Amino acid sequence: MKIRDVMTKDVHLAHPGDTIQDVASRMAKGGFGFIPVADGDRLIGTITDRDIVVRALAAGAAPTASVIEFISRDAQTVLDTDDLKVVLDLMASKQIRRAPVVDKNGRVVGVVSLGDLSIRVKEKYAGEALESISR
Repeated sequence: MKIRDVMTKDVHLAHPGDTIQDVASRMAKGGFGFIPVADGDRLIGTITDRDIVVRALAAGAAPTASVIEFISRDAQTVLDTDDLKVVLDLMASKQIRRAPVVDKNGRVVGVVSLGDLSIRVKEKYAGEALESISR
């Protein structure tokens, strides 16, 4: 099974000039807490609802502050053509719950999350990896 078979394809992207209020509003409306941040369609980082609260609001940032100031720049990505085991191993080893998915040209094409894996994956090693990530 390939990552493209389990990833969420309807990915919302934030851009460097977006405000933290705009991004938080999109998260609230969409019911998600993670958005890849891209310059065009090239990934430059990610931002989570926790980043907005802990890095931005707790530090006194204005709602109009640019999201670029608060992103995590070391996003762990996977290729859409990778075998599922690649993302499972990455999530387990890095203790992450989501990963942006890029195509061979580095363009963001989706996101794969623990939720995606728990719903769509029935392979034996998936349960073990999910348990390891959740600890």
